[in-house]
Amino acid sequence: MNRKKSFALALLLTLALFIVLPTAAFAADAATTPEVAEIEAGSATVTGKSFGSGIAIGIAAAGGALAMGIAVGKSAESMSRQPEASGEIRSAMMLGLVFIETAIIYALLAVILIIFVL
Repeated sequence: MNRKKSFALALLLTLALFIVLPTAAFAADAATTPEVAEIEAGSATVTGKSFGSGIAIGIAAAGGALAMGIAVGKSAESMSRQPEASGEIRSAMMLGLVFIETAIIYALLAVILIIFVL
């Protein structure tokens, strides 16, 4: 496994750890006494939704930003190699950027639904 893949895997596991630990702590606190569990159940759910939603939109935005950067870089490189095809390359790049941005907006809509509806 190369260095980039192992770094990405370590980052993903670290993010998963930061998601699981607060949830486990809320569950342990809520299980101590029934009265406290009834009062804090709502706040633990809202906090869990907030953490999950923030991490979800952060991953979507970071993935989209990386994809857009790669797409623009590759298209600029190909335009410099073939200047006569720059119009076609530019239009294909713009279409790809629109699709990437649409995926990020769908992730934002899903996060808004999680926060306000569920």
